[in-house]
Amino acid sequence: MTTVLSEVRDGVGIVTLNRPEARNALNRQLISDLDQVLRGFEADPAVGAIVLTGGPDMFCAGADIKEMTEKSFASAYLEDFVSRDWEAINACRKPVIAAVAGNALGGGCEFALMCDIVVADETARFGQPEVAVGTIPGGGGTQRLARSIGKAKAMELCLTGRTINAQEAERIGIASLVVDRGQHLDRAMEIGRRISGYSRPIVLMIKESIRTAFETPLREGLHFERRMLHATFALEDQKEAMRAFAEKRAPVFRHG
Repeated sequence: MTTVLSEVRDGVGIVTLNRPEARNALNRQLISDLDQVLRGFEADPAVGAIVLTGGPDMFCAGADIKEMTEKSFASAYLEDFVSRDWEAINACRKPVIAAVAGNALGGGCEFALMCDIVVADETARFGQPEVAVGTIPGGGGTQRLARSIGKAKAMELCLTGRTINAQEAERIGIASLVVDRGQHLDRAMEIGRRISGYSRPIVLMIKESIRTAFETPLREGLHFERRMLHATFALEDQKEAMRAFAEKRAPVFRHG
């Protein structure tokens, strides 16, 4: 596996897109490798959070144009292009943190939108420039972007193909926070370690509850949240954390 590098450090699974010669463009092999790595992290009890990065200077330039140029409607439709394996990040139950430096464009921006937290280096740039190459976003760009930043802003970015800097991305809600140049991976790891130190079931419940907010009416979302709250009282980790709080000590989570 050469298009994706992976390691586990301090309870955090680190995934690095590794096609520097193609600016980490997303081809079939990279998508397949990424899916395999993320499935492994999901199944690994030692991993409590995942960090996705493209390296120190480039996150992802988008889908591989060379692979798409001569694709026909029939081939795209029959192979279910983009759908197959592209939702691997979105399918993760564990929190996924994007550590972004340089360009996160097209599919790269869509990957960032699939992540739960986006740490942007001050050099980061985001955008959906598919209109400039005669196509449209297909990895959730029109859908997740509209839900994240609203209809008007999503329309402007997708229809013009304009890219935005890290500061604007944070202001409109694409990036969670902006850090100094070269600090994106360290800060993402800091967040990942903190999340990994909490109760695994509680972390998964929080992520599932927030995702439900994007997919259900408010009344249903509140009902789901309340039931998740009730479910926490069946966990030993809840008992341990509340006892530790009362006893003024650090809790020891057993993830159950």
